[in-house]
Amino acid sequence: MKKGVHPENYRLVAFKDMSNNDVFITKSTVDTKETLDFEGVEYPLVKLEISRTSHPYYTGKSKLIDTAGRIDKFKTKYAKFKK
Repeated sequence: MKKGVHPENYRLVAFKDMSNNDVFITKSTVDTKETLDFEGVEYPLVKLEISRTSHPYYTGKSKLIDTAGRIDKFKTKYAKFKK
């Protein structure tokens, strides 16, 4: 393998899913300014909108979000083409 290609600054980082407050610790090189005290140890914090604990693919629960009646608008718009 080539030398000097991979970063050297791996460290333990806390990733927090903001939708369900799940926290998991893994090694990463990501830069962050926030920290989180998790089980008595302070870790750099990365906030996530979605993770394996909240994604519908992994949880088996799907959500249908109908914002501003988009489905109804679609149905009425194309209802005139039905025969």
